[in-house]
Amino acid sequence: MTTKIIDLFSGPGGLSEGFAAVDNGKAFNIAVSAEMEVSAHKTLTLRAFFRLAVNNGDTRAKAAYYDFCNLESGRHPSDVCPGLWAMATTEARQLTLGDAASNEDLDRIIDEKRLVNERTVLIGGPPCQAYSLVGRARNKGKAGYEPESDHRHYLYREYLRVLAATRPAVFVMENVKGILSSNVGGRQIFHDILTDLRDPVKAISGADGPRYVIHSLVNGARFEAGMDPSDVDARDFIIRAEDYGIPQARHRVILLGVRQDVPFSQSPILTPARRVTVRDAIGSMPEMRSRLSRGDSFMAWRDAVITHGRTFANEAMHGELRQLAERLSDVSRSIKLDLDVGGLRFERSGLPGKQDSNSAYDQWVQDNEVKVWLNHRTRSHMDSDLGRYLYASVFTEIFARSPKGHREFSLQGLAPAHANWKSGKFADRFRVQRFDMPSTTITSHIAKDGHYFIHPDPAQCRSLTVREAARLQTFPDNYFFQGNTTQQYHQVGNAVPPLLANRIAILVKSIINGIR
Repeated sequence: MTTKIIDLFSGPGGLSEGFAAVDNGKAFNIAVSAEMEVSAHKTLTLRAFFRLAVNNGDTRAKAAYYDFCNLESGRHPSDVCPGLWAMATTEARQLTLGDAASNEDLDRIIDEKRLVNERTVLIGGPPCQAYSLVGRARNKGKAGYEPESDHRHYLYREYLRVLAATRPAVFVMENVKGILSSNVGGRQIFHDILTDLRDPVKAISGADGPRYVIHSLVNGARFEAGMDPSDVDARDFIIRAEDYGIPQARHRVILLGVRQDVPFSQSPILTPARRVTVRDAIGSMPEMRSRLSRGDSFMAWRDAVITHGRTFANEAMHGELRQLAERLSDVSRSIKLDLDVGGLRFERSGLPGKQDSNSAYDQWVQDNEVKVWLNHRTRSHMDSDLGRYLYASVFTEIFARSPKGHREFSLQGLAPAHANWKSGKFADRFRVQRFDMPSTTITSHIAKDGHYFIHPDPAQCRSLTVREAARLQTFPDNYFFQGNTTQQYHQVGNAVPPLLANRIAILVKSIINGIR
């Protein structure tokens, strides 16, 4: 029997994708997903259409999806298969949780689809801006900011409300590490969340209801009735994604709740997987150049890179960075003459299909029916930033780490026009992703600029594209992000890696299968 999924705060659908892929769509069915942001909702709906086409064996709808991706037809899938598109729109809902009308709509959907039974799982990640360390630092700088009045601290209660109403067998909730240390009104948010999730009906209404045991997915730790949350080591609930085959050092809190009456014999612990690197994820992708924010052309870009390379090489040659100077000179001499800037749909060739790869990661992301690289367009950079990217990526090649702060950006012309550059607060302002390691955490900040996400190949002198970020997040190559480029970056940065979600979903399936 298929288990139904309720996905809240869905974003572009990273969690849903992982669950829906178990047993080729036979184990879990996404009954409803809720997302408020327009472009993410468009991505979510398009993906729901694709999933329905595949799971229903609808070859016409599947062909319409791939034709849309490959631009073999100017027709949107909604025009080709309006009936299936209507089904997708009943699954993917644009709802603002916490808004009275949206809550009413969601409650009606839950009632109509009968999502209150043993075969229901609730998943989702309430927005994290108020919990993240960066978000909290920004909030402190806001005049008159009071955490107690920031509604984002309490969006998890919308998740809690649905949990109390549906009483699913299992729930999965994801959030940033900052939630572990976040305080509001002198109380630790994480302790309150644990207590509320353990007994959601009581937390919402004061009445008695089913209780949940909250499990760690990494070491067997749990929180259950009779325990004091202050006795829990909150770090037990942190998942380090790079330990489970994700090419990214993404550390997130993920709570797995199992209703107390659901029997299962073993602790739900993820099995570690082979480490996947940046090279594994994006090393086979086409070499491209960035664009110039002013006066862009290939020759203008090439001249800028060569000029920066020669200038920095000459200066470094007279100091302690001779090896770096020699590499800068090599890069300047070897810039290719045919580098492209990519596009929303960028033609590709020579990529092996799933059947040609033994890597679990490749099997997950690759799809040889997609003839293009989707969402693979480089962004524009200022001329001065090209020099910093070139220098930083060469530095990383030689010293096996990204340069930090003003002391290692010491060559003339490298320092950005930033009043606090030498304060030490911006030591990681320019960060190169190493080929031989998992990437650092892909965050929504990638939508603002590429400084934290510099491509490791100096000859490309650019930041990551949306597709490269998506690959580090383990979104399949046939996942088509909608909206403008900034919105696409936001969607990717805020998502749960689908492959990690899939590995969690497999554990959830084993728990559900124990229900008689």
